[in-house]
Amino acid sequence: MRIIEIKDTNEAAEELKKIYVDPAGIVLMAPKSVFRTILLKKIPSIAANIIKQEMLSYGGEAATSYGVVNLSSKYTDLIIMGTIKQFTQLTDKLPLHQFGLPAISKNISRVLLNYDSCPPPVKIKGKKFHFGKRTYIMGILNVTPDSFSDGGKFINFKDAINHAFRMIKEGADIIDVGGESTRPGAKTVPAREEMRRVLPVIRELKKRKIPISIDTRKAAVAKAAILAGADIINDTSGLRYDKKMAKVAAKYKVPIIIMHIKGTPKNMQKNTGYQDLIGEIIEYLDKSIEIAENAGVLRNQIIIDPGFGFGKTIEQNLEILRRLKEFKSIGQPILIGTSRKSTIGKVLGLPVTERIEGTAATVAVAISSGADIIRVHDVMEMKRVAQMTDAIVRRKGNG
Repeated sequence: MRIIEIKDTNEAAEELKKIYVDPAGIVLMAPKSVFRTILLKKIPSIAANIIKQEMLSYGGEAATSYGVVNLSSKYTDLIIMGTIKQFTQLTDKLPLHQFGLPAISKNISRVLLNYDSCPPPVKIKGKKFHFGKRTYIMGILNVTPDSFSDGGKFINFKDAINHAFRMIKEGADIIDVGGESTRPGAKTVPAREEMRRVLPVIRELKKRKIPISIDTRKAAVAKAAILAGADIINDTSGLRYDKKMAKVAAKYKVPIIIMHIKGTPKNMQKNTGYQDLIGEIIEYLDKSIEIAENAGVLRNQIIIDPGFGFGKTIEQNLEILRRLKEFKSIGQPILIGTSRKSTIGKVLGLPVTERIEGTAATVAVAISSGADIIRVHDVMEMKRVAQMTDAIVRRKGNG
């Protein structure tokens, strides 16, 4: 006798097949084998009461705040608990009601689909990135004098190019070129200086077939980098620092990575208070996606990054890793960058030069929790970690 762990309906179907369940029975029972818990924020109490009664009628459960039953509270957060089958019954029934329930039904269905599906592929430099089949590797190339890990190592043009070629040889799928440090306390670099650092490197790297990402918060730098040969924008401000950034991405039809940050690199570690860490990050990213779409960026050109280390404490960074799969609810590819960061150093009591094993642990956990792209300094080693983790967690045909 043992408990079996079933993550989704595909795994449920496989387990049922093993004991030779009739195919019709598999279709019927697989959705009953997978349990989900969904949190809805600020729902009208009358709508919450209807959802609760409907879910209870199907054998599920729903929890509301005190005062909802007698409508003494106008709004409530709502936690719904049940199997995929019960959620399907719920979403089939809610459109028959009023009080905004048809829209709530659509959102529940969307979140469940996003959570259990792979994000759509993203086309970069003529190459399709098919998420779910394997983890992609973004190699970090900082041409800065003050980055926390490798500041000053690659400010020389020849050294930068040689390092990029080394990362390509070691298996990088993307090279991320940055000319402004985003370490805690870092000061803003003028756009002209940032361009001086990154543009020659991008012009040289564009001769290779590998996609190039420009790591910048400034629209002018992003535009110049794209014209020089960059293929992706990696905006660590989530489109909040420069209001023109989304328009640049839309105009040049390039994918954009939007990251969560609280404040700016200069002050982000001074205010790390959250009431609901994951919820607030998701809300921030949802708003960034809205900004991008309103500017004309296509949804399938957007990648999200929860911002590990950007305005978070050690405990909060570890919580992001533990709960990373919750970001799948958004439905976009997930990038995460934990490489050599201070959280690893503080947990292990090690300097930045000795954090490779700690980085490997965070990369493995991130991949097992849904990361599609990992941003790393040590490409060869983390490529191996990714390949091994993929072999464990990415089942054949799951892409």
